[in-house]
Amino acid sequence: MFGLETDVFILLFISLFAACAFEFVNGFHDTANAVATVIYTNSLKPTVAVVWSGICNFTGVLLGGIGVAMGIVNLLPVELLVDQNVYHSVAMVLALLLSAIIWNLGTWYFGIPSSSSHTLIGSILGVGLAFSTLPENKTGAAVNWDKAIETGEALLLSPLLGFSLAIVLMFVLRRSVSQDVKDQLFKEPKKNTEPPSWIRGVLILTCSLVSFFHGSNDGQKGVGLIMLILIGIVPYHFAIKSELDPRLMQTNITGIEQTIATLDSSQLSPANRERLVETRSELAELSKLINGPLVDNKIPNEKRLDVRKDLLLINSNMKKITADEGANVSAAQMSVLNKSLGEESGLRRFTDYAPFWVILMIALSLGLGTMIGWRRIVVTVGEKIGKQHLTYAQGASAELVAASMIGFASWLKLPVSTTHVLSSGIAGSMVASKGVKNLQADTIRNIALAWVLTLPVSVLLSFSLYIFFRWLL
Repeated sequence: MFGLETDVFILLFISLFAACAFEFVNGFHDTANAVATVIYTNSLKPTVAVVWSGICNFTGVLLGGIGVAMGIVNLLPVELLVDQNVYHSVAMVLALLLSAIIWNLGTWYFGIPSSSSHTLIGSILGVGLAFSTLPENKTGAAVNWDKAIETGEALLLSPLLGFSLAIVLMFVLRRSVSQDVKDQLFKEPKKNTEPPSWIRGVLILTCSLVSFFHGSNDGQKGVGLIMLILIGIVPYHFAIKSELDPRLMQTNITGIEQTIATLDSSQLSPANRERLVETRSELAELSKLINGPLVDNKIPNEKRLDVRKDLLLINSNMKKITADEGANVSAAQMSVLNKSLGEESGLRRFTDYAPFWVILMIALSLGLGTMIGWRRIVVTVGEKIGKQHLTYAQGASAELVAASMIGFASWLKLPVSTTHVLSSGIAGSMVASKGVKNLQADTIRNIALAWVLTLPVSVLLSFSLYIFFRWLL
């Protein structure tokens, strides 16, 4: 396979298996949140609910795109993403995957709804920080902090918004629906009795939407992990999208050079002046390569990882340069630059991609995981967040808020936590009914503790594992 030596092939297989295992665990850990409401309102039998949720997750991964996936990948520094040593890449992947799986399984065992997104991102940060301590890292590169801050803001704000919006939605429902409808929506379900058909339809729809958008957001994280593995271990095949004619880059290079021509380097900060010199050199090298003789219109194997590095650095450098106060780039020129760098028709279409078989493999892992091991988290979400039984209005409000927020985040290409959004939505719906006293303090404390500990624990785990694997391999 890919012409690899036996030991490298085994490491590739182990890494791919670990990535699928992470997504499988993510399935029964996170997606249990989506089915809790339909199970506890008797809208669907548990077996039917988890199978249907698994199908919706599968579909969400297939149709969700790869924007979030590339956001996850780009948290790591360019130097780590284009390391020529296969064993270093394996150490990176195994460290972040194993640390994420360990924390996810631990919180699942105790039935605590914690975030797989937080876990994975913490693991990536840990690897980046560990890389910064190594003697070979001459630049001090650790983490793409701009992307990390953007991701952290999304993860932090989403549960707060979920909590608040669920309260608002419950208030609107109470004030806007008729008394007859209110009597049906706000009562507790009778044991083993299906809700009225229209309420059941709403709850099944919201469950389907949460599952679909969970697949489209969380599934992409698995796709990003697989691409990290493939780029690191078999860069000749996956460092850049080989199906595209590399000569298409020339139009993008010209657009970037037009932007550079408008800059007065003397007005830039010293760091950005260095970036500008570096970018000009990379653009010249790229232009020379793609306009030279190419066999079968493809970049030579030995040059593909270097080309990927150049493309990533050009993208990163130009964003930092044009953000400089002294750059003074016009809106029209920024539009040309963004188009030249973007993933639709710019340079990033060569680096930001995933083969269909990768997406399908993650879709199957997440979909199958959804159908197994869901019960522990479902019990916590359905019974232990609030002191009262989940009502139809509470279930529908929490899931509608969660589906909307996860879908919006996927559109913005930002990772969010299904667990945190939905759990906070249910907590908000409970508060909207009878105030803060309606929450079970022990459960809320455990969820909050897991929320606080997830990042530092996963960072520490992946940091330690990366150093260990680098020593071992």
